[in-house]
Amino acid sequence: MAAVMRTYLVGGAVRDALLGLPAGDRDWVVVGATVETMLAAGYQRVGRDFPVFLHPRTHEEHALARTERKSAPGYRGFVVHAAPDVSLEDDLQRRDFTINAIAQTPGGELVDPFNGQIDLHARVLRHVSPAFAEDPVRILRGARLLARFAPLGFRIADETLALMQAMVAAGEVDHLVAERVWQELQRGLAQAQPSAMLNLLRDCGALARLLPEVDALFGVIQRAEYHPEIDTGVHTAMVLDMCARLAPGDALIAFAALTHDLGKALTPVDELPRHIAHEQRGIAPLEALCERLKVPAEFRALAQAACREHLNVHRFEELRDDTVLSLIERCDGFRQPQRIAQLGLVCEADKRGRLGLSEIAYPQRERLNSAHQAALAINGRDLDLSGIGGAAVGARVRSARVDAIRRARRTGV
Repeated sequence: MAAVMRTYLVGGAVRDALLGLPAGDRDWVVVGATVETMLAAGYQRVGRDFPVFLHPRTHEEHALARTERKSAPGYRGFVVHAAPDVSLEDDLQRRDFTINAIAQTPGGELVDPFNGQIDLHARVLRHVSPAFAEDPVRILRGARLLARFAPLGFRIADETLALMQAMVAAGEVDHLVAERVWQELQRGLAQAQPSAMLNLLRDCGALARLLPEVDALFGVIQRAEYHPEIDTGVHTAMVLDMCARLAPGDALIAFAALTHDLGKALTPVDELPRHIAHEQRGIAPLEALCERLKVPAEFRALAQAACREHLNVHRFEELRDDTVLSLIERCDGFRQPQRIAQLGLVCEADKRGRLGLSEIAYPQRERLNSAHQAALAINGRDLDLSGIGGAAVGARVRSARVDAIRRARRTGV
C-alpha cells in the first residue's frame, strides 16, 4: 500500500508562533514522499546532503522526513536516510531541542511528541534525545538560541548542559570547521543578549576550545575604580549586552566589543590590576583569532581599530587636534568613513558595560563623530594649492583638516 504524502510546518516557525514572536522563514517536512514524487509535483531540488526542495509557488523549503546515523566524528559525519517509511516522530526525534521539535498540520493541529510546549512554557532549552551529542554544531546553536531567548527568561536544562560538557570533553567541538563556528558566532553576537551565548560556551567548556583568547579573560582582575565588576571576562560579557542596546542586531559592532580587551589576558601578573599597553598586546591574539576563524576583513578591521584605539577615544578631550586626525587616519576614516561612527559605538559600549555605569553619559562618541565630519568636509579641490605640488599638497590638506577639527571641537559643531 502506497504511503500517503503529508506536509507539516516544523521548527522555528512553530516555536516562534507559540511564543507570540513575529513570523520568519517557514520550513516544512514532508512524510510519505520520495524524491521522484516531489519532482513530479513540481518541486525544485536544492539540497545536496539530503533531499530538500523548494515549493513551486511559495518557494518555501520542504524537506523529506529523514533519520540520521552517526558515522564519523564532527558535524559532517552522518549517514542520512530519507524514505516514505520515515515517520514524523522519527524526523522530530533527530532535532536539537524540544522547542524546535514541534510540528503543525495545515489545519493548525500541533504534533508535540517530546513535550516542547511544556519546555516553552517553562522557558527551558532541553535536548530531544541522546543523539544531540552526535552533532557539535548543536552546542553553538544552543548558545545562539539562548542569546536570543534569554531576555524571555530561557535557561539551559541541567541535563543538556551536562551533555554539552561531555561532548566537549570527548573532543567533538575540535572537529568543527572555522566557517561554521564563525557563522554561528556571528549570528549569536547579533542577538538580544549575547552574553548568554558567551556564558553557556564557557560553562560547557567550548569557549576555551573555540575562543581561547576570550576565555582567558575570565578571572583576570582590573582596577576597581574603573571596573567595579573587577573581572575582565565579566566586563566583556557586559559590553556585549550594551552593544545589543546601542546597536541592536549589529554583529560587526559586537565582534569588535568581544575582542577589544584581549590584551588584558597577557598582562604580567606583577602589573595587575593595571593593564599597561593592553591595547598593543591585544593585536596579536586578535590576529590569531581572526586567522583561525577566517573572520571577514570588515570585522577584522573594526576589531583592530577598537582594540588599538579605545583608550584614545575614552580620553578624547585630552588629545591634540592633530592627534585626533591621526586617529582617524589610522582607522582609515576617509576611505571607510563609517568606521569612525562604528568605533565610537564600540567605545561607548566599553565605557557603559561596567557594573553600575550602564546609564552614564558618553559625550566622546558625538565629539569624535563631529571632528570626523569636519575633517571629511575638507577637500583638496576646495583649497588654494597654487604654486605647490607633491608632498606639500598632502601637508596643506592635512593642515586644513586639523584646523577644521580644531574649530569643530571649540564650537561643538
